[in-house]
Amino acid sequence: MSGVQTPDPTSQWLLLDVPGAPQSAATLLRQFGDVRWSWLFEGTELHGLREQGPVLAALQDCPALSEFCYSEPQAWQGLLLVSEVSAAQLLAHLRRMLTVTFGPHHRALLSYYNPHCASYFFDACDAEELSRWLGPISQLRWFGGTWADRAIGSQGWQQLLNPGLAVSPLAVEETLSLRQRGKLQTCLLEQHTWRWSRSIGTDYNRLWSHVQEGLALGFSERSVLDGWLWLRLQCPGALPAQTLQGVTQQERLDHLRNLWQGNQP
Repeated sequence: MSGVQTPDPTSQWLLLDVPGAPQSAATLLRQFGDVRWSWLFEGTELHGLREQGPVLAALQDCPALSEFCYSEPQAWQGLLLVSEVSAAQLLAHLRRMLTVTFGPHHRALLSYYNPHCASYFFDACDAEELSRWLGPISQLRWFGGTWADRAIGSQGWQQLLNPGLAVSPLAVEETLSLRQRGKLQTCLLEQHTWRWSRSIGTDYNRLWSHVQEGLALGFSERSVLDGWLWLRLQCPGALPAQTLQGVTQQERLDHLRNLWQGNQP
């Protein structure tokens, strides 16, 4: 991924992340009322939520919106696409990307249209995977980065070019690779850490090191990990015991809390 280049004047689309910034999206659609757009969830199993989902807008006939997207990237959220196929073909591919599987009985919505999610997910794709996921999309751009990037103020333009390798079409419910699943898990953890840092006014990198320490101790359940973070912030100089007593994660955390807070000999 690299800095943005001069946009191609033809076949441009904006996939607007309405759920990520509903007020900004509403303002954008109202300000550029003449642009042609479609609900991404329409006609899918998420049809009932279509008005709360992302929107695909055609930029070819609206140069003012296209210029705005590049000149004011922090005023909206989403992806900029370049594709030569019809709107119907592009929508079909984008809708196929929505539902993924991991494991035999697990299905999930992949919010790839969110700039933060995109910064993790597409980075986890090799050339063959990228060719399959992008399909008819020749170029993909967005303004953003990871949650860690946001925490230190280093967001910027990201750009992907379709390698164009001969690959099988994207499956209706594509199975995520181990690397893709790992990157998305990191996205969730870094988002959670960013929210913590914002809510309590603590340095992001400090909190992230505490998260990593908690995971190494086996505190992977969200409520237990949160309890660990509070405990670590209260006892910054304490050293974790080599062996924690308890069957469940919560029991082991309670044991550590008792040790650190002096409630147990």
